[in-house]
Amino acid sequence: MAPRTLLRTCPLCEAVCGLTLTLDDTDRVLSVRGDREDPFSKGFLCPKGASFGKLDDDPDLVATPLIRDGAGFRAAGWDEAFDLIAARFAEVVAAHGSGSTGIYLGNPNAHTVAGALHLPALIRALSTRHIYTASTADQMPKQVAAGLMFGDPLTVPVPDLDRTDYLLMLGANPLESNGSLCTAPDFPGRLKALRARGGRLVVVDPRATRTAAVADEHLFIRPGADAYLLFAVVHVLFAEELVDVRVEVEGLDELRAAAQDFPPDAVVARTGIPAATIRALARDLAAAPTAAVYARIGTCTAEFGTLTQWLVDAVNALTGNLDSPGGAMFAAAAAGGVQRSRPFRPGRWTSRVRGLPEAMGELPVATLADEIDTPGAGQIKALVTVAGNPVLSAPSGDRLDQGLAGLSFMVSVDRYVNETTRHADVILPPPRSVQSPHFDFALLQFAVRNYARYSPPLVALDGRPSESAVIARLAAAVSGQPHAGTGAESPIAVVDELVIAGMLHKAGMSERRDELTGADTTEQRLDLMVKLGPYGEWNGGDLSLKTLLDNPHGIDLGPLRPRLPGVLRTASGRVELAPPQLLADVPRLRDGLMASTPEMVLIGRRQLRSNNSWMHNIAGLVGGSNRCTLQIHPDDASRLGLGEQAEITSAAGSLTVQVEPTPTIMPGVVSLPHGWGHAASTTQSVASATAGVNANVLTDDSVVDAISGTAVFNGVPVTVGPA
Repeated sequence: MAPRTLLRTCPLCEAVCGLTLTLDDTDRVLSVRGDREDPFSKGFLCPKGASFGKLDDDPDLVATPLIRDGAGFRAAGWDEAFDLIAARFAEVVAAHGSGSTGIYLGNPNAHTVAGALHLPALIRALSTRHIYTASTADQMPKQVAAGLMFGDPLTVPVPDLDRTDYLLMLGANPLESNGSLCTAPDFPGRLKALRARGGRLVVVDPRATRTAAVADEHLFIRPGADAYLLFAVVHVLFAEELVDVRVEVEGLDELRAAAQDFPPDAVVARTGIPAATIRALARDLAAAPTAAVYARIGTCTAEFGTLTQWLVDAVNALTGNLDSPGGAMFAAAAAGGVQRSRPFRPGRWTSRVRGLPEAMGELPVATLADEIDTPGAGQIKALVTVAGNPVLSAPSGDRLDQGLAGLSFMVSVDRYVNETTRHADVILPPPRSVQSPHFDFALLQFAVRNYARYSPPLVALDGRPSESAVIARLAAAVSGQPHAGTGAESPIAVVDELVIAGMLHKAGMSERRDELTGADTTEQRLDLMVKLGPYGEWNGGDLSLKTLLDNPHGIDLGPLRPRLPGVLRTASGRVELAPPQLLADVPRLRDGLMASTPEMVLIGRRQLRSNNSWMHNIAGLVGGSNRCTLQIHPDDASRLGLGEQAEITSAAGSLTVQVEPTPTIMPGVVSLPHGWGHAASTTQSVASATAGVNANVLTDDSVVDAISGTAVFNGVPVTVGPA
């Protein structure tokens, strides 16, 4: 059979780019190109997407279930694996109660149909409050701030990149990351277009990143000081009567009062940015025809992450740019799901050991090691991980590594035997990406243009279960049903039918079940969600699963449109500019104005050819600039007497690492990339040969953002000396 060309969405980051794949007669990917007919990505392709085939066909991928056998693993059948899971979970629950089980979900779950549609069933089956995800190592401050301001943590404004005249970007490096909580394929091209039409890009970052290099202006800022800068901007907007609020808001006077203690001159020492520059920023934002402020992971993973995210959208509102074309707007996803019926409320319960707050039903990953290590009722004895490697991505990685080794039972759904899953008793592998459907339920809620695309499986499963089927059967097994039925009685079909029935009943359309189309119940769920969505044929539009299948390159649904007050779920029905939970943390921020500044602090670093910890096993994605080095300013390196290697020490641990002097980082700051430190005891041959060091050995899990509980990875005090 001759090679054939097929289409699908890239699942490797948040940019949702269209791919054109060429497969041979053995179903292996021969080549990858950007899909030029995709109306959103228009042929853009990054190095990660270009490596899709090699990632999909990595010889180190787990192909069959693995069961622990002494110090290693042996291959097993699916029935044997699920029988063991059911038996061992039953033992743990009988001995310690359902509160002794937990689950950790990694970042890739946001990119899969299984993660969106079927993980909730697994979480319900575990019946535990021990729910942890990568969100509290990444984005939870943004979602908590959005939840308090707009009533729903998924109602997140994104910069209207294609129409804005002025973009202020803090702690984001989309030329490396491709964007985050801002779904925008070809972010570099969109920034180039912004400047070509006469717009202005200002980047605020402790490093002169690749993104800063293409900006009109780059401002170095001391790590963790973004909230001070933004509060000073708010102060100037009020003081100079530049406020122009164009949406209905509550709390304007309270916000004005809170900003009184943060004039530009007061924050200079904390931020490292001159007062005159701060005033110019505020004036430029107010004067621009349209403007947007965008901040990401560098600002989320800092001591005042939630306050920073609040102030981002407070500035957008104060300058008249919230929910306005060219400003910060809200996407309308084709299958956005059910809207909340009541306002978001974080902290409904707290963690057992440290009392850290719940948000969106999960606890901070910064306390996962505590909950494993600390004896008593509710101690985690059995853990499920799905597509995650918290040993490398969570704070105090060494401590978590030791804790996982002492669990009574652990099961992982994962492609690899990695630093986390090597502790599992059972590993359940998902199928190859080309064997899985793809629809971006989560990411298109943060898109800079409304768009939809569905990619059905390109290659048959050949007897192995789909990822959704693995998750659904795992849910059945932890519930004590390892031998669930088949066909219409299979776990996945049972879950899908329950959800479909519930959605139809709520919509008053129960009689329309037979009108849903799709190759299986999962596709029928997608059909229902799209038909009920804002463009759906059951909601006055013409979108359905059939429409998506008839348009394999994707469908452009138009530019972002104003959506307030319709998307608000606040008690007042207005945008809350001064939520009490956020105002309560302002005194702590104010006290920081007088705090001494550490001599050296550590920040993270995104890399173009990496996505967290799981892309280091492809030879073409490691090496060159994609190395694990300690970036430091040459003046600091000389002052500290550093040679080729340095010893870096924090309150949590110490590492020896290769030194990379560079003037692109501000003095007093060092940077290590995230996701390295691969262990020789894994089966990832390339990754273990290019191991690097685990930056999270230095991250102290006792230091978190007070409001969201998110781990602090940026602004970590360290000492640096010769190795």
